[in-house]
Amino acid sequence: MGRIVTFLLLLMAVPVMAQQGTETVEPLVVTVGVNHAPPYRIIGPDQKSGLYVEIFEEIADLLGWQVRYREAPFRRVLQMVAQGDVDIMLGPVRTDARDDRLAFVAPAFPPERRLFFYLNEQHRIERYSDLYGKRIGVLEGARYFNRFDNDENLKKEPAPRYENLMLMMARGRVDVVIAPELVGLYTVRQLDLAARISPFFVPGERSWIAVAKDSPALDYADDIRAALKLIEMNGTHEALVLKYLESAPQ
Repeated sequence: MGRIVTFLLLLMAVPVMAQQGTETVEPLVVTVGVNHAPPYRIIGPDQKSGLYVEIFEEIADLLGWQVRYREAPFRRVLQMVAQGDVDIMLGPVRTDARDDRLAFVAPAFPPERRLFFYLNEQHRIERYSDLYGKRIGVLEGARYFNRFDNDENLKKEPAPRYENLMLMMARGRVDVVIAPELVGLYTVRQLDLAARISPFFVPGERSWIAVAKDSPALDYADDIRAALKLIEMNGTHEALVLKYLESAPQ
């Protein structure tokens, strides 16, 4: 019990220590690479919001960090990590290939099902084998699940945003779009498409706050985890997740 109490006291001290640090040293400035993917990451000239951004902002506030955002397509953000242009990514799924460049510090974001959206009944996906012969819209650089990602017999058509993919489906350029649940539902609603969801889906994995391995921010990995734990304990994390789940179309 004593260890638990000590641990909780340390967690509660995170914002105090961060504030004290800003009195004697310049706050850490981190560059976060993000792709515009509502409702996770909503990036515009005068807007920076979304579930992942708001969770990260809570953590950054506790740590006393200054945050700059650079918006680019998902694949380009991965390239920016390799080039040393960004410190942090919000929401990538962990893979062996990405482990070479990124330290997956904290599984801060909830898992979501991978859904298959369609417009024409003949493109409804009942089982995995139904994907063969279909033109499947995928986000450039994204990973969904191992069998799908590594299946060279599937016809995959990439695009930089889910909005592009849904419009490609509306124009008959793809038959099916695979997307995480929230972003898929959000995009369909925003475009006012009569898209339906296939019975076949794949359970999701937790998404991460990932730090470039050559970034100074990696020295604060334990602090990121502690701050995440604190916002989970005080209810902030749950409130943000519910906020976006409740606003998602049913």
